[in-house]
Amino acid sequence: QVQFVESGGGLVQPGGSLRLSCATSINIFRIVAMGWYRQASGKQRGKQRELVASITSDNVRNYEDSVKGRFTISRDNAKNTVYLQMNSLKAEDTAVYYCNVFPITRDIWGQGTLVTVSS
Repeated sequence: QVQFVESGGGLVQPGGSLRLSCATSINIFRIVAMGWYRQASGKQRGKQRELVASITSDNVRNYEDSVKGRFTISRDNAKNTVYLQMNSLKAEDTAVYYCNVFPITRDIWGQGTLVTVSS
Protein backbone atom coordinates (compact mmCIF):
# COMPACT_ATOMS: atom_id res chain seq x y z
CA GLN A 1 0.00 0.00 0.00
CA VAL A 2 1.21 3.46 -0.87
CA GLN A 3 2.58 5.44 2.05
CA PHE A 4 3.29 9.12 2.53
CA VAL A 5 5.51 10.34 5.37
CA GLU A 6 5.49 14.10 5.85
CA SER A 7 7.95 15.96 8.07
CA GLY A 8 9.43 19.38 8.71
CA GLY A 9 6.53 21.20 10.30
CA GLY A 10 6.73 23.19 13.48
CA LEU A 11 6.09 26.50 15.17
CA VAL A 12 7.42 29.54 13.35
CA GLN A 13 6.92 33.27 13.71
CA PRO A 14 5.22 35.30 10.98
CA GLY A 15 7.72 36.00 8.23
CA GLY A 16 9.67 32.86 8.99
CA SER A 17 10.44 29.86 6.82
CA LEU A 18 10.04 26.10 6.91
CA ARG A 19 10.89 23.30 4.52
CA LEU A 20 8.54 20.35 4.41
CA SER A 21 9.51 16.94 3.10
CA CYS A 22 7.38 14.02 2.02
CA ALA A 23 8.82 10.59 1.39
CA THR A 24 6.60 8.22 -0.58
CA SER A 25 6.57 4.56 -1.44
CA ILE A 26 5.09 5.08 -4.89
CA ASN A 27 7.11 2.87 -7.21
CA ILE A 28 6.19 4.99 -10.22
CA PHE A 29 6.97 8.25 -8.43
CA ARG A 30 9.03 9.65 -11.24
CA ILE A 31 6.08 9.67 -13.67
CA VAL A 32 3.31 10.96 -11.42
CA ALA A 33 2.41 14.50 -10.53
CA MET A 34 2.56 15.30 -6.83
CA GLY A 35 0.87 17.87 -4.70
CA TRP A 36 1.00 19.47 -1.29
CA TYR A 37 -2.36 19.93 0.40
CA ARG A 38 -3.29 21.59 3.65
CA GLN A 39 -6.16 21.47 6.05
CA ALA A 40 -6.74 24.06 8.71
CA SER A 41 -7.08 22.55 12.17
CA GLY A 42 -10.57 21.77 13.37
CA LYS A 43 -11.81 20.69 9.95
CA GLN A 44 -12.34 17.02 9.18
CA ARG A 45 -9.96 15.23 6.92
CA GLY A 46 -11.45 14.88 3.48
CA LYS A 47 -13.35 18.12 3.76
CA GLN A 48 -12.03 21.50 2.85
CA ARG A 49 -8.52 20.28 2.26
CA GLU A 50 -7.01 22.60 -0.30
CA LEU A 51 -4.32 22.07 -2.87
CA VAL A 52 -1.40 24.37 -2.16
CA ALA A 53 1.05 23.43 -4.89
CA SER A 54 1.59 20.76 -7.51
CA ILE A 55 4.48 19.56 -9.62
CA THR A 56 4.34 17.34 -12.67
CA SER A 57 6.82 14.65 -13.67
CA ASP A 58 8.60 17.19 -15.86
CA ASN A 59 8.68 19.84 -13.12
CA VAL A 60 5.83 22.07 -14.23
CA ARG A 61 4.70 23.82 -11.06
CA ASN A 62 1.42 25.41 -10.07
CA TYR A 63 0.47 27.25 -6.90
CA GLU A 64 -2.64 28.36 -5.12
CA ASP A 65 -2.91 32.13 -5.40
CA SER A 66 -2.29 32.89 -1.74
CA VAL A 67 1.12 31.17 -1.72
CA LYS A 68 2.48 32.31 -5.07
CA GLY A 69 5.86 33.95 -4.66
CA ARG A 70 6.27 32.54 -1.15
CA PHE A 71 6.18 28.74 -1.56
CA THR A 72 8.26 26.54 -3.85
CA ILE A 73 7.52 22.91 -4.59
CA SER A 74 10.27 20.59 -5.79
CA ARG A 75 10.94 16.89 -6.13
CA ASP A 76 13.80 14.43 -6.01
CA ASN A 77 12.92 11.38 -8.07
CA ALA A 78 15.98 9.46 -6.85
CA LYS A 79 14.64 9.73 -3.29
CA ASN A 80 10.91 9.46 -4.06
CA THR A 81 10.54 12.70 -2.13
CA VAL A 82 8.68 15.94 -2.69
CA TYR A 83 9.48 19.17 -0.86
CA LEU A 84 7.73 22.41 -0.05
CA GLN A 85 9.86 25.42 0.79
CA MET A 86 7.71 27.97 2.59
CA ASN A 87 8.94 31.52 3.06
CA SER A 88 7.31 34.67 4.41
CA LEU A 89 4.89 32.56 6.39
CA LYS A 90 1.64 34.09 7.57
CA ALA A 91 -0.79 33.16 10.31
CA GLU A 92 -3.26 31.98 7.70
CA ASP A 93 -0.75 29.35 6.55
CA THR A 94 -1.32 27.52 9.83
CA ALA A 95 -2.58 24.04 8.95
CA VAL A 96 -1.70 20.39 8.72
CA TYR A 97 0.17 19.82 5.47
CA TYR A 98 -0.10 16.59 3.48
CA CYS A 99 1.39 15.35 0.26
CA ASN A 100 -0.31 13.09 -2.22
CA VAL A 101 -0.49 12.46 -5.90
CA PHE A 102 -2.17 15.08 -8.05
CA PRO A 103 -4.94 14.75 -8.77
CA ILE A 104 -6.02 12.54 -5.90
CA THR A 105 -6.78 8.98 -6.98
CA ARG A 106 -7.28 7.24 -3.63
CA ASP A 107 -8.26 8.36 -0.17
CA ILE A 108 -4.91 7.31 1.28
CA TRP A 109 -3.05 9.90 3.33
CA GLY A 110 -0.10 10.17 5.63
CA GLN A 111 -0.22 11.65 9.10
CA GLY A 112 0.61 15.10 7.82
CA THR A 113 2.88 17.65 9.43
CA LEU A 114 1.57 20.55 11.48
CA VAL A 115 2.68 24.07 10.62
CA THR A 116 1.82 26.74 13.15
CA VAL A 117 2.58 30.36 12.35
CA SER A 118 2.28 32.47 15.44
CA SER A 119 4.13 35.11 17.39
